[in-house]
Amino acid sequence: MPFSTTDLCDAYAEDPEAQLRVMNPMLVGYGGCRRFSGPVTTLKLFEDNAQVRDALSERGDGRVLVIDGGGSMRCALLGDRLAALGRDNGWSGALIYGCVRDSAELAEIGLGVQALNTHPLKSQKKGLGERDVSVTFAGATVKPGDWLYADEDGIVVAAQALSL
Repeated sequence: MPFSTTDLCDAYAEDPEAQLRVMNPMLVGYGGCRRFSGPVTTLKLFEDNAQVRDALSERGDGRVLVIDGGGSMRCALLGDRLAALGRDNGWSGALIYGCVRDSAELAEIGLGVQALNTHPLKSQKKGLGERDVSVTFAGATVKPGDWLYADEDGIVVAAQALSL
């Protein structure tokens, strides 16, 4: 569905059933797709991206992987290889409260990617973290099964799929 976050805000900001949440503007677009949307799968972890690989290895079916990385600026949770894996498996995008690496390559991969910043250091791979839990960052709580819409103007999350 073609969308813009500004039009979604105009159409749904007053609709209590949509439970529209607008994320604070703190994430930067790095992926080859500037607009992406889909139902949400969440991860909560810290400086360990083993579960990111596990999730992106699954069929994405247009989902968005929302990763609460604790806002760490000490390593990257996603790079070009994991982004390509997600694209190849049908994920729509990844939203990361943490860092990415391989930013030049990410811009060429057809996956939506937004994150706090870049960092050249890879993360640990111990498999620690939680999946499909509510996460809160950028002024909004995101739950598994919510719908996320991201574009050049911002990120909105809703309790259901939205249409214009």
